[in-house]
Amino acid sequence: MGNIRAAAVADVSRIAEIMVFNYRLNFYPFFRNDPFYFAELNVLDMAREFADDLGGVYIYDDGIVKGFIRVEGKLLEKLYVEPQFQSQGVGAELLAYATDVLGADHLWALEYNTRAQAFYKRHGFELTGEKTVEDEWVPLLKMAIKKER
Repeated sequence: MGNIRAAAVADVSRIAEIMVFNYRLNFYPFFRNDPFYFAELNVLDMAREFADDLGGVYIYDDGIVKGFIRVEGKLLEKLYVEPQFQSQGVGAELLAYATDVLGADHLWALEYNTRAQAFYKRHGFELTGEKTVEDEWVPLLKMAIKKER
């Protein structure tokens, strides 16, 4: 976990870029909301939001910022990896840092994103059966670290 560090203001444009591209890649195919994904959601505004609040944000940086997490209490709020660096262990390392170092024990996954759900299941999470809807149209499923039986 030596490649993970707290995010700094100098990282916000890269964090925003990773998040915007992931939103477009993972969410746009389901919601097809052009005005949101290609106008309202943009790197500049997202970078400003992160610059205002980097609390709980950690990045994977091996010379290149390849991904990030945001943890709020025990909630893993965000985990995104640059698409070109996915399936190379970056997400697994970020997730381990979130759970083992920061104490995160649950998250909300997009109901349609079965790839993300499978990733979390491989790393010790399970669906709890709880559901919610964010922003009136985004269905989310709660996942939590498996309890020892």
